[in-house]
Amino acid sequence: MRSEIEEKNSDICRLKTFWGLNFSNEQRSKITGAIAISIAAILWGVDGIVLTPALYNLDVAFVVFMLHAIPFLIMNTFMYRQYRYLREFPSADLFLFIAIALTGGAIGTIAVVKALFLVEFKKLTIVILLQKLQPVFAIALATIILKEKLKRYYLVWASIAIVASYFLTFGTRLPDLQSGEKTVYAALFSLLAAFAFGSSTVLSKKVLGNYSFYTATFYRYGFTSLFMLIYVLAAGLINSFGEVTPRNWLYFLIIAFTTGSGAIFLYYYGLRKVRAIISTICELFFPVSAIILDYLINHQVLSAIQWISAAVLIFSIVNLNLSNSRAARKEKMLNFENNQKKSL
Repeated sequence: MRSEIEEKNSDICRLKTFWGLNFSNEQRSKITGAIAISIAAILWGVDGIVLTPALYNLDVAFVVFMLHAIPFLIMNTFMYRQYRYLREFPSADLFLFIAIALTGGAIGTIAVVKALFLVEFKKLTIVILLQKLQPVFAIALATIILKEKLKRYYLVWASIAIVASYFLTFGTRLPDLQSGEKTVYAALFSLLAAFAFGSSTVLSKKVLGNYSFYTATFYRYGFTSLFMLIYVLAAGLINSFGEVTPRNWLYFLIIAFTTGSGAIFLYYYGLRKVRAIISTICELFFPVSAIILDYLINHQVLSAIQWISAAVLIFSIVNLNLSNSRAARKEKMLNFENNQKKSL
């Protein structure tokens, strides 16, 4: 009888292993984190193709203000205890939160929304794919902050990614700045957004080492709302409230609960649980979902050269992150070995 029970338990264990259920707590944590980042990336794809472009009738700065102010007001109803940190923040941490709000909140969001509005629903996928250049800027910024030399692998993969982004945007033709072609300006705004979001990623990693993803999200939206409110008042855009249609309000609320603060919550949650390379791979759901949605909703299809360029861009970014992770682990091991030698 006992052997039968043991055999049944053994069969159950094998089934759990087969279906991926027999994980340790650490493995479950990593899987949960990866799923959270993947869902956030898909939500960003929905936002970039379906939601934010539908607000094109409003001023860009006003849209960015609303995209942050509404979620922040909602957060205040159940996260008001986060205000206690205002008295406790060291000046360095306060600077980090302000910098995250300026880069990832204000500058990055203004740039990407402006780019989406400029292409007028015609080349939304290109704007979104150019966001994958974020690691190029993130690693460069981290190098500047830490005062380290740029590694050879960075120069190789970053160069390939930048060349691929050019062909993704313009194909085999030269950009015509004289004609006032909006694609050129949309691409420049997309690059600015990639730089801003890449900078924000580096700064967010430092913040998440000391604070929860709840705190990080709350103050990112709080400071961004404050900065954008000052800008909206100074620019005389407060009258834009009269231009908001019922359809606009609906989209603002959908974004607030899903692709806006909801996606950021999921992303910060996942970022605390997985390594950078896993995060990068999961974030590929962003461009993939965008390409699919742009085709299904706007009937936009990339040309052959753009498909190849998109594949090369994504491949180079993945390898850039993989090489960076390997270099970081190698450096960590060397530092550990040197410390061990010193202690002997």
